[in-house]
Amino acid sequence: MLAAAALALGGCDRRPDDSAVAASVIGGMVRAADPSRTELTPAERVLMGATAQGLVRFDAAGQVEPALAERWIVIDEGQSYIFRLGDARWPDGNRVTASDVVATLKRAVRPATYKPLAPALRLVDEIVEMTPEVVEIRLRRPQPEFLKLLAQPELAIFQQPSLRGTGPFELAQRVGDVQRLRPIRTLEDEGTESPPSRAETIELRADRAAVAVLRFTRGDIDVVLGGGVDDWPLLSIAQVGSAGIRLDPAAGLFGLAVARREGFLAEASNRAALAAALDRSAITAAVRDDWGAATTLLPAQLDSAAAPAAFPWPATPSDEAISQARARVSVWKSGHPGMAPLRVALPQGPGGNLLWGTIAGSLRAIGLPVERVALDAKDADLRLIDKVAPLDSGRWYLDSACVACDPMIRAIIDAAGNAPNAEVRGRLLADGDAALVADASFIPIATPLRWSLVSQRLRGWTPNARAWHPLNHLRGDPS
Repeated sequence: MLAAAALALGGCDRRPDDSAVAASVIGGMVRAADPSRTELTPAERVLMGATAQGLVRFDAAGQVEPALAERWIVIDEGQSYIFRLGDARWPDGNRVTASDVVATLKRAVRPATYKPLAPALRLVDEIVEMTPEVVEIRLRRPQPEFLKLLAQPELAIFQQPSLRGTGPFELAQRVGDVQRLRPIRTLEDEGTESPPSRAETIELRADRAAVAVLRFTRGDIDVVLGGGVDDWPLLSIAQVGSAGIRLDPAAGLFGLAVARREGFLAEASNRAALAAALDRSAITAAVRDDWGAATTLLPAQLDSAAAPAAFPWPATPSDEAISQARARVSVWKSGHPGMAPLRVALPQGPGGNLLWGTIAGSLRAIGLPVERVALDAKDADLRLIDKVAPLDSGRWYLDSACVACDPMIRAIIDAAGNAPNAEVRGRLLADGDAALVADASFIPIATPLRWSLVSQRLRGWTPNARAWHPLNHLRGDPS
């Protein structure tokens, strides 16, 4: 159905260059949400990033650029960040002050288990208003990647309870499911009568992936953001032209984590046998031909004291590994008659179907009974972890992979977060990395697959490791 519609409408003209940028985000609803109270959906993150900047923000290439802070310095061996605010204004015209920033950030760093940035935010010790224009953030330990953390939409500065920020866009008219955004007028704009041109505005909506792809093929929208592995097969079904498909070199985790150390998965030797027999090359090839399998948990040395610990089992299992795993499963089942199926938590869409086919095939080939459950199922035994890293921190990788790892490994990871200096932290991260691999409680499969659909008139879309594409940079403008 989707392919037929795409072919029938594929010849439609693209939107004219002087029209608003029409953008669709896969996942959630286009609505304002408070990140200190709930985990933001992809659409909520895009809206927050467009309407409320933080002290710093990401540019088109995923690099940190000034936002509310016009400049900053780092002192005390990386444990103190001092920011001087520029002359930003709230929608009511009042100036953004250091007390406003401090109040918002203190809410953001309050402990909450649902926050994706919680482990990194535990390093924040104090947030202080030094003067009405100067904010200091003091860390318990140095974090070289701290500015990338502050650039996340979850740490944007906004007013309560309206959730309105300082731009670069502001909410304008909403028509049905489409939220129009217009550039916020700066001090330089005051006294001018001309409103922003239509070409400067954004028409933002959230769609299911199939709907977003169809809208793009018809020429109804200019960009689709937030594509992942689950939606990737839709591009082939809809026969989307390769010129419109853009891939990010996303850094992060994509693999299977042991979610419960019970039954067959309670023994390290059983987990190792499963990991050795899993055909990770087949898993990636089933989704995308040139999507290579990961060989390590850490993508690079980062802040670890050693190179990433190599995953000891080849991406394509040997006949011997499969035979040994089959024998181990047979022995286990003989002592545990009526073994319950391993419950594998995966996304439900077409990409999840491809993953399930190859994962189930590998596990059934060694005699393991398996069943597929929803990604958020609480009683899953194995769960897919598919996350883009917010910052290049070894601790983030280890913390995210340690879903149900050995408690001693969790202690090492926590100790790394509280290490007194970079040298000790590096040693602990190296130990934790090696221990996680030996524990076989996380099986790396690949790097996260992230894609967008982009029309040729949007020259500013730039691939980056954060897979983050600010709406104000899509046209290539520096605003």
